[in-house]
Amino acid sequence: MSLSYADLKRNALGVILFLAAFAVMFSLAANKWANDASPIRSIDSFKATVKSVQMDHGHGIYVVSIENGGSALIDDERPHLLGSRLNIERVTRDNGFVFYRFAE
Repeated sequence: MSLSYADLKRNALGVILFLAAFAVMFSLAANKWANDASPIRSIDSFKATVKSVQMDHGHGIYVVSIENGGSALIDDERPHLLGSRLNIERVTRDNGFVFYRFAE
């Protein structure tokens, strides 16, 4: 099977889009690897109320309302009741990345 210049021109847009999507996925994965490798600089505790949850195969993404008026998304495998008041932690890594988690 030989490819002609016309065949390459016809498929060029698809190839470019595929390579661009692959580059974006790789850069996001590299960013996550860098964040996971960075040591934790500080942990701050807050009271929060669970407002909503999106469950997917036993894994939930929770929206919590923090006592200072803000809100955060927390990814967790443990079940938490809607409306319950819980302790959460704001974790700051050395590279400046910040995320929230439920206290252990």
